[in-house]
Amino acid sequence: MSTTATPQAPQVNTDALEIRDTRTGKTYSIPITDGTIRTSDLRQVKVDADDFGLMGYDPAFMNTASCRSAITFIDGDKGILRYRGYPIEQLAEKASFLEVAYLLRNGELPTQPEYDRWVHDITYHTYVHENIKRFLEGFRYDAHPMSMTVAGVAALSSFYPEAKDIFDKHQRDISIIRLLAKVPTIAAFAYRHVKGLPFIYPDNDLSYAENFLSMIARMSEPQYESNPVFTKAIEILFILHADHEQNCSTNAVRAVGSSHVDPFSAVAAGIAALYGPLHGGANEQVLRMIGEIGDIKNVPAFVESVKQGKGRLMGFGHRVYKSYDPRAKIVKKLADEVFASVGMDKDLEIAMELERIALSDDYFVSRKLYPNVDFYTGLIYRAMKFPTDYFTVLFAIPRVAGWLSQWEEMLLDKEQKIARPRQVYTGYDERPYKSTLDYSKKVEKL
Repeated sequence: MSTTATPQAPQVNTDALEIRDTRTGKTYSIPITDGTIRTSDLRQVKVDADDFGLMGYDPAFMNTASCRSAITFIDGDKGILRYRGYPIEQLAEKASFLEVAYLLRNGELPTQPEYDRWVHDITYHTYVHENIKRFLEGFRYDAHPMSMTVAGVAALSSFYPEAKDIFDKHQRDISIIRLLAKVPTIAAFAYRHVKGLPFIYPDNDLSYAENFLSMIARMSEPQYESNPVFTKAIEILFILHADHEQNCSTNAVRAVGSSHVDPFSAVAAGIAALYGPLHGGANEQVLRMIGEIGDIKNVPAFVESVKQGKGRLMGFGHRVYKSYDPRAKIVKKLADEVFASVGMDKDLEIAMELERIALSDDYFVSRKLYPNVDFYTGLIYRAMKFPTDYFTVLFAIPRVAGWLSQWEEMLLDKEQKIARPRQVYTGYDERPYKSTLDYSKKVEKL
């Protein structure tokens, strides 16, 4: 006996926001989809026919969704972070960074042949043109490594003009591979330049993380052998920093990319945004705070000063996560492994005591001021002997994977257009021009 399924009528969304405009007495119905309204629907709210229509005012986009994305999910209240549906805890424990990079870009985990090809292609493209090397050698000896990294990545666009054909999938594929492959090389060159050391070329017999550490630390040895604890640390930290939804740098990549610029330039914009101390520099601030504390005996007094509003506890709390940062739990365990390998020093002892007191103090617990990922990553990088001004570069390298995934998603989203926010004009009304200058006079030198 056969049966025929009765087709179901498409669901009609009946959720709506009712708005009554007190200026006109009119009522409007704005559809609600996925907990949002389209702000363009507000344009129908007008005083008269010549009126532009109502706009939303949202400084820093605190309550505005600029896109629909299937890449990263965050629930700040519950402390959840997932890449393409996979919990960050599982990925950090079981996956490699390049597997995660593939997942972010393609939406699914790779098969073994897909992964092997992906790793091969990225490994093949790790070298940069010698002119990039000479370009980086032209920076001052004390240049900030982030300045060198953003400039080096931006310069790559001039070596691959074909990358401008962004709607050609092959060109997107090779550009994504090139960026994932070459950014660690450029970043390592920046590190060596500041240190006054010769640049070390990639060793393609090594893994992604090992190769990066080799370009950083190798001296005269025929082949670099990394500390396995350090290799694991880099691998996990790269996974944790691969993407984090619509943050400042990701928004910058999407906004610049919306002009249909090449991906090298878009990623350079992301690195530039990450350079800012309010974004990528948080772990630097943790170590500066520890330096100001100076000694483990000063920690209780410092904590009290924070409670009295006389200081700031850096590395605690998060703008998004209102409970424990899920990445912090992973990095805390990793930090213990790194410290066990290298031993403790004064700064690490201060940090551990600060963590202990803060986690047991009702003042911080009641305010959900738990250690975040920046608190522990700064300590790990410090234990691995990375200079403080290099921390943000270590953030940028893995975030390239997320930026490129977000860039491509934006590019293929038919709803997306060139970014063009509106403004609320607060300047003068029209006024006549009347100059006080006399252009017939010769300007005297001051």
